[in-house]
Amino acid sequence: MGKHFSLTATDSHQLGAYRADPSGKPKGGIVVIQEIFGVNNHIRNVCDKFAEEGYVAVAPALFDRQVKDFQSGYTPPEIEKARSFIAKPDWDAMLRDTDAAIKEIKSVGPVAIVGYCMGGSIAFLAACRLSGLSAAVAYYGGAIAKNADEKPKCPVQMHFGEKDAGIPMTDVEIIKQKRPDTEIYTYPDAGHGFHCDERGSYHQGSSATAWGRTMSFLQRHMK
Repeated sequence: MGKHFSLTATDSHQLGAYRADPSGKPKGGIVVIQEIFGVNNHIRNVCDKFAEEGYVAVAPALFDRQVKDFQSGYTPPEIEKARSFIAKPDWDAMLRDTDAAIKEIKSVGPVAIVGYCMGGSIAFLAACRLSGLSAAVAYYGGAIAKNADEKPKCPVQMHFGEKDAGIPMTDVEIIKQKRPDTEIYTYPDAGHGFHCDERGSYHQGSSATAWGRTMSFLQRHMK
C-alpha cells in the first residue's frame, strides 16, 4: 500500500520514511514513530492501518543518523542490537526528524503523532516541544515519567501495560500526578509492546481496546 521516500530535517540531514495514503480524501495526517526496531514490517503495517482509517500516515526512520534503513525483528539477539541505538539517545535529533515528518503532511489537514516504545516517549516530547500537532498518542513510552514536568501543547493520550517490566506503575502514577491534563489508560493483562502483533508480548484484547481508544481520541481532536 505504501511507498518509501526521503525527508530532510532542518539541519539538512536526509532520512528515509514510509508513507501510506488513504483511498479517499484524507481526514488528516498521522506521524507514526517507531519502536527501537526501526521502520520495520510492524510499523509499516501500522501506517497501512491508519491509511485504511482515512489518514495519511508517515513513519520517519529515526535511526538513519546512525545506520541507514535499520530494521529488526524480535529475537533476543536482535533486541539486544536494537537497544544499542538508544544507549545514549539524541532526543533533539530525533525530534528534528519527527518535525520533518510533521511538515511533510501538514498540507493534508490536522496532524497527530502516535508512537510506540521509544516512539511513545518521542510522541510525548513532540507534543511538548514541537508545533503543528493536533493530538498525540503515546504507547508505553519509558522516558515520559522523567520528562513529565513538560507541558504538552496539544491533547495527549497514553497507554501502558500493568505487567510492563520496564515501566513500573510507580512511573505511571508520577505521570498521572504531574500531567492531569493527559488521558492515561493502563491494561491489567498487558506487558511492554502489547500492541505489536509480531512480538511475544502481544496481547490482543488490550491492543484492540487501545486501538479503539486511539481512533476515538484522534477523531475528537483532529478537526
